Amino acid sequence: MKIKPALAFLLLFTMFLAAANGQTTKQEKVLRHVVMFKFSQSATPASIEKIVASFTALPQKIKEIKNLEWGTNSSPEKLNQGLTHCFILTFTSDKDRDSYLVHPAHSAFGKSLGSDVEKVTVVDFWVK
Repeated sequence: MKIKPALAFLLLFTMFLAAANGQTTKQEKVLRHVVMFKFSQSATPASIEKIVASFTALPQKIKEIKNLEWGTNSSPEKLNQGLTHCFILTFTSDKDRDSYLVHPAHSAFGKSLGSDVEKVTVVDFWVK
């Protein structure tokens, strides 16, 4: 079967755009580690900023973290139960996530939270 040049160009261009957007034809298996914080009433804006900076610096210290995204609650539903900050880390295996959990940088971060964090909620899931 002979493919017309215009069709071949369109196919190659589509593949290029998919690759440029980080998309692949095969779904990559990824593990999401979701961490949510409720800060104590005594936490200051400066202490919260310091915690966020420390958390977002973890990918530079722990190679198993493939990606980190974060943000603050903006839901109008008012169902966040005081949880205001959400961090989503991406791993490619349970082993990588488990290495992160016991990594000295992660342990030091956890110890640094002190009384500024009232509640931590964690959920892990494999993306379907």
